[in-house]
Amino acid sequence: MEDAAFLYVTCSNDEEAKTIARALVNDRLIACANILGPMTSVYRWEGAVAEDGEVAMILKTRSDMTVHVTERIKILHSYDLPCVISLPVQGGNPDFLAWLNGEVD
Repeated sequence: MEDAAFLYVTCSNDEEAKTIARALVNDRLIACANILGPMTSVYRWEGAVAEDGEVAMILKTRSDMTVHVTERIKILHSYDLPCVISLPVQGGNPDFLAWLNGEVD
């Protein structure tokens, strides 16, 4: 069984997150997406401090798929520089992890 990874991704709104999540599940790049929000993000962009409403996604996949998922998100995302951060999964419910592995191709 491959190791699992969670990817943390921010999106401009709920609709963008749903569009990306559906595409990734449909393409079998991820097993599941949780869409969280709304939230406020404060960050520096092009020399100025910015503040925007966003939503976050937690994407569940195999660790060997993170590069493929990231590349697909970069194509689908509206941001010039989308936040995609991979977090390793150290353990968990073995039955869930087996399901995750079976859903990702």
